[in-house]
Amino acid sequence: MSHPMSEAPPPDGDEELETVTSADGTEIAFKRMGSGPPLVLVHGTTADHTAWRVVLPGFEEHVTGYAMDRRGRGESGDTVEYELEWEAEDVAAVVDAIDESVTLLGHSGGGLFSLEAALQTDNLHKLILYEPAISVDDHEFSSDEVRAEMKTLLDSGENEQALILFLQEVANFSPAEIDQLRAAPNWRDRVHAAHTAYRESRVEAEYEFDPARFTDMTTPTLLLSGSESPSQYRDAVDTLNDVLPNSRIAVFDGHAHVAHYTAPERFTDEVLTFIRE
Repeated sequence: MSHPMSEAPPPDGDEELETVTSADGTEIAFKRMGSGPPLVLVHGTTADHTAWRVVLPGFEEHVTGYAMDRRGRGESGDTVEYELEWEAEDVAAVVDAIDESVTLLGHSGGGLFSLEAALQTDNLHKLILYEPAISVDDHEFSSDEVRAEMKTLLDSGENEQALILFLQEVANFSPAEIDQLRAAPNWRDRVHAAHTAYRESRVEAEYEFDPARFTDMTTPTLLLSGSESPSQYRDAVDTLNDVLPNSRIAVFDGHAHVAHYTAPERFTDEVLTFIRE
């Protein structure tokens, strides 16, 4: 199903985003830039479309990038209720609104939603998943206790503390990686959207990966991973590679879960090489 695109007002006066309407009526915004084959970029938990700002300049001469704001972030709309399936529908809505076959790139939580979206659209050329937040081999990304503590902090208006707790205990970011995020210009936006980290950690904890649903998904798939990433991310990539019939793994040696920040040229090269194959 095709969804009409429209324009959303500029969030800060210097940037114009477009929108599509998701299946439940929520408006999903995205930034379009560059020229060439379409590449839809789906950010991870706590982020928005600006998560890709370091790599977008390297992409724009080669692809048309569609960097979306997931629901509850940036210029996208939101709902009081929340379901994982709606996130996948949002991604599929952006993909289906593009009039040619799309490469879909999802990171972390956005990788999980992109994997689910891949089952909902027929408009995929290729799929790239960077350490999707899928619990396998008894790994848990978040515990009941951590989520309860996050909710207490959020209810008390302590958004920044809740965000840092998420990054430390759920995303397993190192102190250096957290410092890098805090130094970025979109840190305040991450803090403002901290409630989305809580709800995403809840649905990710409830998500049960069923390999049988993906064994016929023949879309060419590149699985990205960092050699220094926590084991739950690397194990998720290995499991997906075993399940998907047309996939391969590329590892960022010496890097972890945010190589699009820490190794942008390597990241861009890996993605563009795969698109051209």
